[in-house]
Amino acid sequence: MHVLLIEDDALVAAGIRAGLKTYDFVVDHVTTQAAARQAILGVASDVVILDRGLPDGDGLDLLEEWRDAGIATPVLILTARDAVHDRVDGLRGGADDYLVKPFDLDELVARLHALLRRAAGRSRAVIEHGALRLDPASREVTVGGRPVTLSRRELVLLETFLQAPRSVLTSDQLKDSLYGMNDEVESNALNVHLHHLRRKLGSGVIETVRGLGYRLGQPEAVQLPGAPRGRQ
Repeated sequence: MHVLLIEDDALVAAGIRAGLKTYDFVVDHVTTQAAARQAILGVASDVVILDRGLPDGDGLDLLEEWRDAGIATPVLILTARDAVHDRVDGLRGGADDYLVKPFDLDELVARLHALLRRAAGRSRAVIEHGALRLDPASREVTVGGRPVTLSRRELVLLETFLQAPRSVLTSDQLKDSLYGMNDEVESNALNVHLHHLRRKLGSGVIETVRGLGYRLGQPEAVQLPGAPRGRQ
């Protein structure tokens, strides 16, 4: 999951970034509304964590601006303002969730997963695709009940496809799910991760759509190496 964090408190931001990294989140951090405007257009973020008290204005004004422009990325407001009217204003202004500082990291992670689940139209936490199961909370992947070991980026890439099972995803969208704005990315990095997923889960688990990008294969395409088809 790619998270855009808009927070001007360096200590709070550092804690959030370090904590989310342990859950395999990719986090880009900006400190102002101006930088956030550029980031939301330049990177395909799955969810935004937004502080209201920014140095160049109220984060709620930025959120309302985005909603008026048709930007529907899920937004969680993270703020020290705990009055009922503040929470109501945030939700009415277009926020999808509201969390008050100080907060527990596990609760923040659970809320982010819930936002992504609702955005994808899923009602259950565990994602299933044929015999393949991914638990976003525990980061466990199984096929037919057998555990599959994936690297951090392979797991993030797989989750990106599972969250949008009917969509064709471009190379840029997939790279945004794997890397932050300031990461150095080798030209063949995405192809390497796709190759490893296909090797571990079956050659048809990810389909190439010529000239457009990639999409999740059919459920029956999931196939562990050496497993007879239909008996994973």
